[in-house]
Amino acid sequence: MSFAKKATGRFSVTSWTEQVVTDIDGEGQERGGVRYPTRGITRAEVSYTYSGAIEGTSTLTYLITYRPGGAPVLGFEHFEGSIDGRTGSCVLRHTGTQDETGVFEHVEVVPGLGTGELAELRGEADLAVVGHSEDGYELVLSYQG
Repeated sequence: MSFAKKATGRFSVTSWTEQVVTDIDGEGQERGGVRYPTRGITRAEVSYTYSGAIEGTSTLTYLITYRPGGAPVLGFEHFEGSIDGRTGSCVLRHTGTQDETGVFEHVEVVPGLGTGELAELRGEADLAVVGHSEDGYELVLSYQG
């Protein structure tokens, strides 16, 4: 789907906690105090801060699958702030994949879960989070409403 308007922002991770839900093989590795299964599912609670034409904060709950060669991710993000100067909140659905190189997702605004001036927002974005970035990651939201 194509939307006429675009808002560009940058998001930075302000917190990330991840816990194993299912460890299929009992194998994996620990990095930074977090256990990552070779094959399995984890749940991550993430906080973001946005700047630019997308300004605000959000909380994101991820279900992340792990297997060699990459695996699916699914998440829902509750954003509060402004998009192109219009204030309110909205929920974003994240679907994609992750592997040892990064996370690659399609993000869509979930209809019916917005408030304020974002109540009728519709939109989508594609994003890639590759490597660690001190200045955040770009998100270009194509939208209407």
